[in-house]
Amino acid sequence: MDHPYRPQDFFRICRTLVPAIVCLFFISAVFAYGSDTDPSSSGAMAQMVAAAARISPPWDGPVSGPPGMKGKRIAMVCEDLRNGGILGVAQGVQKAAEVIQWDVKVFDAGGTGQGRDKVMADALDMNPDGLILVGADAGVMKPLLLPFARQGIPVIGWHVGPLAGALTGGPVSMNISTDPLEVARVTAAAAVVNSGGRAGVVIFTDSNFNIAMTKAEAMAEIIRKSPGSTLLEFLDIPISQCAERMPKVTRELLERHGENWTCALAINDIYFDYAVPELIKLSQSTKHIRFLSAGDGSPSAFMRIQAGICQIGTVAEPLSLHGWQAVDELNRLLARQPVSGYIAPVHLVTQDNVKHDGGPLLKYDPDNGYRDIYRRIWK
Repeated sequence: MDHPYRPQDFFRICRTLVPAIVCLFFISAVFAYGSDTDPSSSGAMAQMVAAAARISPPWDGPVSGPPGMKGKRIAMVCEDLRNGGILGVAQGVQKAAEVIQWDVKVFDAGGTGQGRDKVMADALDMNPDGLILVGADAGVMKPLLLPFARQGIPVIGWHVGPLAGALTGGPVSMNISTDPLEVARVTAAAAVVNSGGRAGVVIFTDSNFNIAMTKAEAMAEIIRKSPGSTLLEFLDIPISQCAERMPKVTRELLERHGENWTCALAINDIYFDYAVPELIKLSQSTKHIRFLSAGDGSPSAFMRIQAGICQIGTVAEPLSLHGWQAVDELNRLLARQPVSGYIAPVHLVTQDNVKHDGGPLLKYDPDNGYRDIYRRIWK
């Protein structure tokens, strides 16, 4: 039998349906907003930069693991100790090794192929319990790393490839690094935001390292997609040749582009160590060109940022933390456990936050208690 229509039924149905409709509308709005993940949009870039510049982010890494395997002999092969990032990690490894009671022998390849061949042979000859590879490209180094793998010597790397975190299918079990793509995007976004969306950009990279090219290409993509910004040049200059080449390159860029060149992006602060003195010598206004680096947060970069001389930002690696993490990851392998796979968050150092998290000591050293946490893990 048909039910007669009653007004109260209408209101009862509305009370039932309206919350569901509102909920569906809200979910749709959230998905619509979340689907706009274009990192080149002005809103997304501003949010990205603000998040990366946050002060003292809390520790989000491992809090448990195997006790320290004392008395191990470790080889640490460094690509080039003249590089501030590599030096900072090496110092972090040595400090952590004192705590865990390891004997670490340091080898410096000096940034040359001949140097790599020699130090890798020397490292293998010492028959180490483990190898820490700092700053060298694991792809290029693979033939030199395979003898370690054949002897069952575990290998941990820092900045040894384009992917951060745990690795499979090769001699290196872990690449300790912040996410290079995120580093690059934050750096390029900061350039665009600082310029009001009208950056004239030159990018410096080093094709000897896959991680450097990955970062440089990601920065270039952000600039190309940013309306109003222009990628003027993409220059491949080996880090090992910065001292002799950057002064001349800086002069030539000024001659070619003049005031259209408003921003330089680099995969490492070392490029600016030699570009800034040239600008000062040429009496160029420091208000004309702004420098930002996608690594590693060198002392000279911190000084330039603090003084407001050309450089306005560096995406600084937590070098000491990464050194402690390298020891922890290798300790896990020596205990026949998997690596933690921890990837530290990206941090942009600017004039606004440079006095925090190690800034007074001219480095990025997050104030999150990581040393005490690793001590507790190793017991």
